[in-house]
Amino acid sequence: MNAQATGPGSPRGCFITLEGGEGTGKSTQAKRLSAWLREHGLSVVTTREPGGSPGAESIRELLVTGDAGRWDALTETLLHFAARRDHLVKTIRPALARGDWVVSDRFADSTMAYQGFGHGLGPDPVETLGRLVLDGVQPDLTLILDLPVPEGLARAGARFEQDGGDEHRYESMDAAFHERLRKGFHAIAAGEPQRCILIEASGGIEDVAAAIRKAVKEKLGRFMP
Repeated sequence: MNAQATGPGSPRGCFITLEGGEGTGKSTQAKRLSAWLREHGLSVVTTREPGGSPGAESIRELLVTGDAGRWDALTETLLHFAARRDHLVKTIRPALARGDWVVSDRFADSTMAYQGFGHGLGPDPVETLGRLVLDGVQPDLTLILDLPVPEGLARAGARFEQDGGDEHRYESMDAAFHERLRKGFHAIAAGEPQRCILIEASGGIEDVAAAIRKAVKEKLGRFMP
């Protein structure tokens, strides 16, 4: 089922996710989209994965720091879904039940792309865990920001040099991994065209933001004031 508030006459809370590989600008665009939705009078919760709730943020450190080979594919997938369950229970579902809009920087599609495709785990374990963990909750709209791998990794590297920090485990994985996950995102978009829209992310920040706003208006405009 798509995400929405429950109960007769309750306000409609929409769930939007931004997906894509490293360096595609998801975090920046999630903030800009949230600000634009608030300008339209909507109450918006901006969140992220892995993370988005206290328990999930604790698990995040295990996933985004350390050596690239820290976990095997299945262990990594289990950690992501453990974080996702806490995020769903503590943050996403309560917000939607209030009628808030939720904008999340990553959700379940990232696990399919990164672990299912990138690490070669395959779709079946990811889909099985999704059925167990997500209780049928699915984004109303998924915006997949798309960049050629070399461009994305160059952007991610420049960001790391500027900001520092130790959350660069996925960026440190080889280019072949990133090519597989990009193909994974394309496969997800092709398989669910009613939910997913590919957004060309090579342009400037405002160009990408405009494309995102256009997609949101077309898909969810009927729920906006």
